Amino acid sequence: MLDTIVEGTRHTLDFAVHCKAKKFLLTSSGAVYGKQPPEMTHIPEDYCGAPDSTDPNSAYGEGKRAAELLCALYAKKYGIETKIARCFAFVGPYLPLDIHYAIGNFIRDGLNGGPIQVNGDGTPYRSYLYAADLAIWLWTILFKGESCRPYNVGSEESITVTALAHTVAGCFEKPIEVKIAKSPQPGKQAERYVPATGRAASLGITSTIAIKQTVSKTVGFNRGMNIAIGQLPL
Repeated sequence: MLDTIVEGTRHTLDFAVHCKAKKFLLTSSGAVYGKQPPEMTHIPEDYCGAPDSTDPNSAYGEGKRAAELLCALYAKKYGIETKIARCFAFVGPYLPLDIHYAIGNFIRDGLNGGPIQVNGDGTPYRSYLYAADLAIWLWTILFKGESCRPYNVGSEESITVTALAHTVAGCFEKPIEVKIAKSPQPGKQAERYVPATGRAASLGITSTIAIKQTVSKTVGFNRGMNIAIGQLPL
């Protein structure tokens, strides 16, 4: 994973220089901040947190940090405008339903008739930007963003994992049960992964589709896909 991110970024930067491209967009990640402090409701771009560099699970976040540094180095050496989009979580058509994305798993469970399974205690906060907004944000950052100035890309509308599961369940005509595997620990502060998007707002972009709509649209898309390939009855 580390090699793919770092060497992949280096090769694409080399290609951009070879082609004399004026602008280069890196899709980085909110993982560069490391664990979001629970008392921080929205994490800003100037937060100086970082992943644990001695933890092998930090390969993704550390890889993205190195990729951002490569962008800064290439901008300085070759004059190419390198735009950095720190992406958080998204939902929309073609979202994989069978990997580690909770919202995708919930939609899959609902399409299968339930129950929707929450593996943890459901207390972490997340936010989801719809795919159509994502496309607009990335194009805008590429063309209007400042070089080497990271922009958080995501929704500021936070929602707990439990509330998200119930939101997904509410998108189906028949009742869908939600099962939560663990009880919340008394006094435990909730985990968060939610961006502050002030820099994006300064470019005139914002989230236009609320979480209930994003979920409903994604459920509807996947129902249509399943019907088209004969997995669900009409």
